[in-house]
Amino acid sequence: MSTLSKSPVRVAREALATGQNTLRMYAHRFSPHRFTQPQLFACLVLKTFFKVDYRGLVTLLEDHSELRHVLGLKKVPHFTTLQKASKRLLQVARAQRLFADTIKRFFRRRRRRRVKLAAFDSTGLECGHRSIYYIRRRNGAKKRWQTVGYSRYAKLEIATECRSHLLLGVLVGRGPRVDVDRFVPLMDATLNHVELDAALADAGYDSEPNHRYARLSRGVRSYIPATAGRPTSKPPRGHYRRQMKYHLDKNYGHYGQRWQVETAFSMLKRRLAISVNGHSYWSQCRDLLLLAITYNLMLLYAAGAFLRSRTRTVL
Repeated sequence: MSTLSKSPVRVAREALATGQNTLRMYAHRFSPHRFTQPQLFACLVLKTFFKVDYRGLVTLLEDHSELRHVLGLKKVPHFTTLQKASKRLLQVARAQRLFADTIKRFFRRRRRRRVKLAAFDSTGLECGHRSIYYIRRRNGAKKRWQTVGYSRYAKLEIATECRSHLLLGVLVGRGPRVDVDRFVPLMDATLNHVELDAALADAGYDSEPNHRYARLSRGVRSYIPATAGRPTSKPPRGHYRRQMKYHLDKNYGHYGQRWQVETAFSMLKRRLAISVNGHSYWSQCRDLLLLAITYNLMLLYAAGAFLRSRTRTVL
């Protein structure tokens, strides 16, 4: 079930359906009405799917008549039209609604909206396409002192369902920065879409206030290794951190499922992108949100095909 669709036609259909559920047909009643907003959104999804720029996407649409037929395009939009549509359609609030629709459609097919286990984590994506090999070679004799090849990067924070690897919540920003103060926003973003039983996170989110917020305020069991702070033989401060220290590996065996979020990152980076092309902060945020939406759309069709195959087998 954790398979991303590799068919551009199927992904285009899913993207068009999501756009029709979420977006108005046209941005303004006096607009030229040459292309609908769902059509332009589906084109942006295909741009991420094919790993091309706006000009490359225009060329692909000109060469593939089946894609134009699926999207209902009588003519191919100019690359500047797509670039302006990206700024308009991928604003954070609107992109979050598009992302939420992918989750609703996924759980409607599975007939349940409650998630037992979700794993939280963050990852970084390169800004641009510079060569790490070139950076190390250019450093010359001092390369033994060079531990990283970046000063800042685009940061993607996700909550993923451990069973299907569907993204349930997503936050975008810029790193490097600590994760401990990002647990609460990511928890809120996830609970806006689904009901959650347990949240699994690594030691970067370890703090007693995070446990209290999840367990007492939101009713979610949180499991985080209590390793923050200096090494000591004394028990950790805080009721929940002390429980994590002595009982996490013994009584909470399902914490081993936290590695599923690493699988989701691997799927996203191998199939879609390891870097973002945007130069400004907000353009990088738009790229990250489009990555998350495209990932869910690719997973959405694969999950539907899995359920359809199971139904045919039972019948």
